[in-house]
Amino acid sequence: MQQLSTLLNTPILFTILAGIIGLLVGSFLNVVIYRLPIMMQRGWRKDCLEYLKITPEEAQVEEAFNLVLPLSRCPACNAPIKPYQNIPVISYVFLRGKCASCACPISMRYPVIEALTAITSIIVAWHFGYTVQAGFALLLTWSLIALTFIDIDHQLLPDSITLPLLWLGLILSLFNIFTDAHAGIIGAVAGYLALWAVFHLFKLATGKEGMGYGDFKLLALFGAWLGWQYLPIIIVLSSLVGAVVGLGMIIFVRHDHNVPIPFGPYLAAAGWLALLWGSDLNRLYLTSVGL
Repeated sequence: MQQLSTLLNTPILFTILAGIIGLLVGSFLNVVIYRLPIMMQRGWRKDCLEYLKITPEEAQVEEAFNLVLPLSRCPACNAPIKPYQNIPVISYVFLRGKCASCACPISMRYPVIEALTAITSIIVAWHFGYTVQAGFALLLTWSLIALTFIDIDHQLLPDSITLPLLWLGLILSLFNIFTDAHAGIIGAVAGYLALWAVFHLFKLATGKEGMGYGDFKLLALFGAWLGWQYLPIIIVLSSLVGAVVGLGMIIFVRHDHNVPIPFGPYLAAAGWLALLWGSDLNRLYLTSVGL
């Protein structure tokens, strides 16, 4: 055990291990990103059927569907994906991006998410080193990747991810892991109320809903983890990037301005940057505004 601890205390070895784990976690995140929204929709449907007092015999019986079952298979031919065909990134390259059974193209997004998870894991491990903070920062990083792509696909930020992380951030603040309890509690409250106020002011002015309640919870999450001091820079960064990307999509991609663009990915990216370099970003921001 002592030898293992010594090895992990070696920065290069620890970052390599984090990268390998990140690849494996990225493969699992692909499952979460695809299946969790479907699980939520099925849960909502079940609740509706119960409310309407429709018995299971009258309703369509569905097979078990969760993060474990059914086992991975090709969406085109339903051929099961064997373990050696599911090695992160490597299998995609050797299979040339096609199903081994029917040669149906496989989305490039799968290896991209796996590689993104590995790269961000390496950055987090190198930044924090072999510390308690690194372990929790990796957990937050992986969760943010899942939230980002679910929000892109479905404009949803599932409570099953955001709320446990919010509570975890508050618990960590009790031990001064990333911030103290005073700053964490105020940060959670201020994070939620800040976007809640923006939401209602925008709705009052335009009659439209500018964002979802999931965005409130995501910013509250960052407030709990990092403290209220980092909320301004997170809001500024996410708003700036969101505005630039949104205008770019409308101008260059002809994105319909009536179709909402999810704000969660920009919040997630800004919060992740604050997790790693929040102090430097805060200092730069305060200097730029003359404070």
